[in-house]
This record gives sequence, C-alpha cells and structure tokens, in this order.
Amino acid sequence: MQNNIDSLTVFENFKIRRVYDENKEKWYFSVIDIIAALTEQKDFKKAQSYWTTLKNRLENEGSEFVTKCDKLKLPSADGKSYKTDVADVEAILRLVQSVPSKKAEPIKLWLARVGYERMQEMTDPEKALNRSREYWQKQGRSEKWIQQRMMGQETRNKLTDYWKENEVKAGEEFAILTNIIHQEWSDLSVRDHKELKGLKTQNLRDHMSEAELIFTALAELSTRQIAENMNTKGLEKNKLPAKKGGKIAKDARKALEQKTGKSVITGENFLPTNKSKEIIEIR
Repeated sequence: MQNNIDSLTVFENFKIRRVYDENKEKWYFSVIDIIAALTEQKDFKKAQSYWTTLKNRLENEGSEFVTKCDKLKLPSADGKSYKTDVADVEAILRLVQSVPSKKAEPIKLWLARVGYERMQEMTDPEKALNRSREYWQKQGRSEKWIQQRMMGQETRNKLTDYWKENEVKAGEEFAILTNIIHQEWSDLSVRDHKELKGLKTQNLRDHMSEAELIFTALAELSTRQIAENMNTKGLEKNKLPAKKGGKIAKDARKALEQKTGKSVITGENFLPTNKSKEIIEIR
C-alpha cells in the first residue's frame, strides 16, 4: 500500500509538485512541472504541449522512460486533484537527458538534494520543522505568526490522521470536508477566500493572518473531537462533525468581531511585492 505525502518543492522560480511513497521510500515528481522548469516555460499550456510532443516521440523510440511513468493524483490550480504523469528520481534523470536545456545539470543536483532532505527528515522530523521555520523567517514572518502556523499544522495533521483511520480518502474527500469546515467558520469557500487574497495555487494557510490561523485551528480541533465522540466513518458521516466544528469557530469569530468591530477575514496576503521575484505557478 502506498502512503503518499503530497508536497511542493521549488527549483529556482518553479514550483514542482511531488508525492512521497513511504513504502518504496521514493519521491515521485510531476513530469510536466519538471518539463516547465527545464524549458523555462511560464505558460503551463505550452509546457504541457511540449510534454505531449516529447512523450509521443519517446514512445515511438521505445524509450523506457514512458513505461516508467506512473499516474498519481496531484493538486491543481482549481484546488482539485487530477491524475498526473509522475516519475521517480531515476526516471526523471533520464528525462533530463532528452530535453536540450541549460538547466539540465542544476536540476540533476537539485533532485539529489531534495531526495536526500526527505531521507533526513524521516529519521529526524525536527529537520523538516526547522526548514519550514527558516523558510517563513526568510519570508519576513514574525515568530508569533510562525508559532501559530506550526501549531495549526499539528492540529490539521491530527484531523487528517483521524480521517485516514476512519475511511475518508486522502485527496478529493479530504478537500470536500476541509471546504465544509472552512465555509462554515468563515462564510467563504476555500476558493473564495483565496480569491479574496489574490492567490492562485499558493497555500491559503501560508497567507492567513494570525487570527485566521487561530479560527481555522479551532474549527479543525472541534471537528476532530466531535468526530471522535460520534465515531464517524467515511465521507458522508464526517460531513456532520465538519459542519458542527466549523459552526463552533464561526460563533467565536462573530463574538470577537462584535467586540472589536473588525473582520477576522482579511484580503491581506504575503505575496512578494516585486513581481520579478514571484514564484511561477505550475497548475
């Protein structure tokens, strides 16, 4: 059985989607994202077209790379997950040889590094936490914000662990329940909240205010405890705890807004002001 950890990593200015297979102890990288980085193609559709043409050529040549490609669900720009061509490090290295690019050698070194980082994190999870903290510090986040973000992630992990153990499928079903919780506490869907903040494929939580993080965590903590009390299993049964947990956070949000006269929900984000430094989004 495959135990996938969905993740994003960055090569220069390109986001690369990846999935870690705990059983095989391998990273699987999105082929189209690697192609975009190799060709330095900002237009996703053009990168996709390049991959389609290359894939057909490799198939005609009888290349082993195409047979080594797999299809796994990865998140897209619309927040949903779709089956996407992926390949492990060994196969990606073969792909690199097929694409004329000045980025070939840098990508080879990058693949070796990100693979090694994951192995380090498996033996010492503290390394992953420290790396996240360092990243947020470089982005100018306050220590208070970082602490709340990490605490919120732990709350989220405990909720998804409950779902996994109680017949809720990772991916689309997690997204459905998450959206129910978010809609209930904030009166906005995840997509609408991202649009309010001017986000595309960025992680919404990485652009939340301290208050937004706190109420998100309260909603998810309440959802998990209610689900545990009800012993809910499967997607449909877990929709009720999601609504109830979100409602608890909504009531608290409204009480705070009434006292302060300020909205908890904000359109503020942490996007870089210098567009030349923005990360190119791969959908």
